[in-house]
Amino acid sequence: METDAVFIRTPEISWTPASSIYGESVMHDGKDIVFVKQLTNRLENGKGVAYLIKSLPPEGKIIRIVAVARSDEHVYILEGGHCYRNGERRFFPGDYVLNPEGHPHAALVNIETTALVICTGATDEIKEFTVIEPKP
Repeated sequence: METDAVFIRTPEISWTPASSIYGESVMHDGKDIVFVKQLTNRLENGKGVAYLIKSLPPEGKIIRIVAVARSDEHVYILEGGHCYRNGERRFFPGDYVLNPEGHPHAALVNIETTALVICTGATDEIKEFTVIEPKP
């Protein structure tokens, strides 16, 4: 049983391209637009993971991610936010979302956004990752 606390200085951790985890499917025009800083990964101990995720949508575009939660997923928006299909802001810094295990969900991001994500077990199953135009 683990009893030691974990302390991490997040500014000292490098952002890792999400393509190193999910492959080229999370790139746009050959460029990385989603990055992660893994804080913890305790899956081998039957626990979950915690990470920071940064999305950098191309100018005037929306990153659309469709996924199914494979465990309870807690998302706390630190900077930026999510939007509706027309680009109008939906979630703001300080907003919190819980996607319970098995829940299909989507995220639409049209501005640089950083969020803290904590999964109680396995991370989401990504069903779709696309870059789309806002819909009027």
